[in-house]
Amino acid sequence: MRIGIGSQLLISIRRFGLVWAFVIFLFPGQRALSQTLAEKPPMGWNSWDAYGLGINQDQFFANLRVLASLKRYGWNYAVVDEGWYLENPFDHPQEFRYSHDGNGRLVPALERFPLTANGAGFKPMADKVHALGLKFGIHIIRGIPKEAVRDNLPVADSEFHAGEAADTGDACPWNPDNFGVRDNPAGQAYYDSILHLYASWGVDFLKVDCIADHPYKADEIRMIANAIRKSGRPIVLSLSPGPTSLNHAEEVARYAQMWRIADDIWDGWDFSGWPKGLLSAFDNLARWSKYAGPGHWPDADMLPWSSLRPHPGWGSPRQSRLSPDEQRTQFTLWAIARTPMILGANLTDLDPLTLSLIRNREVIALNQNASSSSEIPSPDASRLRIWSASTGGHSPRRYIAVFNLENTSVSKDIPWSELLNQDKIRVAAWDVWQHRHMPPATDLHIELPAHGCALFRIKP
Repeated sequence: MRIGIGSQLLISIRRFGLVWAFVIFLFPGQRALSQTLAEKPPMGWNSWDAYGLGINQDQFFANLRVLASLKRYGWNYAVVDEGWYLENPFDHPQEFRYSHDGNGRLVPALERFPLTANGAGFKPMADKVHALGLKFGIHIIRGIPKEAVRDNLPVADSEFHAGEAADTGDACPWNPDNFGVRDNPAGQAYYDSILHLYASWGVDFLKVDCIADHPYKADEIRMIANAIRKSGRPIVLSLSPGPTSLNHAEEVARYAQMWRIADDIWDGWDFSGWPKGLLSAFDNLARWSKYAGPGHWPDADMLPWSSLRPHPGWGSPRQSRLSPDEQRTQFTLWAIARTPMILGANLTDLDPLTLSLIRNREVIALNQNASSSSEIPSPDASRLRIWSASTGGHSPRRYIAVFNLENTSVSKDIPWSELLNQDKIRVAAWDVWQHRHMPPATDLHIELPAHGCALFRIKP
């Protein structure tokens, strides 16, 4: 159905107000920016867990073909993680060779990404992503390349040079690539220049690392968000790593669409120190649940499933060490807590369990359509965690998820009245994972294996 010009203007006035409606009407390029970015938790794939620093063009496209087959289930972001600008990603970090242009902006390493030749950057690859109806993303470490500062390269489209933008006393403590960026006009000009470049490539998703914690860099978050706005392209901003402090909740929600609430989570139930295991996500997501909503999503990190090879970002090449029950638990928790779902697997080598999960329309719909969710206080919280979620729309659905945190199986009856905060009632439900109807009863009977879960949809 086509809408007339007058109707379009009237709709814009009602939605955005008179002044902004005329801006949108007179400058159509601003329409996309007026809409909520990441209205639902982003879903997609990221190269880090399987390829680390070293993914190349052929490997990216091999994964992209599989992602395209999963698009109908909601998986639509294809993200090249850290290191796409390294000519020698498998050498010692002190020997890294970086690719950048004459304005100190990192560009893809040509031998690894030959389509980026002749100054094309990632645009030819992004065009192929977009042709499949998918979205393209990249990862950067905050800051400005040290080589650009050493050579005091000019900042594109400005009167400044790299030395004026760089804070040489500030660098990421765990990454050798960049110096920090000063909160001054030169620093803003540098971030403007790289976001202008990324927008010209067709980037839809930007993951910025060493900025949400280790340390938290409020000024650079703001400068990057401003640069995205100036670029004229709707680009989802994802901040990493975590755990972001709850003290910054309102600030990160103002500037970013995703922010990490955890340090790196890998394929284990519980680790001491770094990295973190799945167990740690329960407390993190419970603390952050009230901040989840359209355009701002607390991020519990990626799903390290199936084949983590050939060069995972941590550890040796392997099959994910999460048990089937743990993998199902992670998927259920991520879904009901409304956190972004980003696959970390090698998509070209997915095992049957992973395929069955990422094609589960009901669990995905819970993640994408829930309008509210939270943990239900439990007197047995050390053993069992319980979450509730409701979807919106004309036919809302209510879900209850129960998780066993114990290293042994558990059997328990829980009154439905406690779960639904109502007087004594009889409830019928659908067991989502067991695919069975549960007749009306006053108690919910659960039997869960170690680290297992159950998910129930309440029948009207």
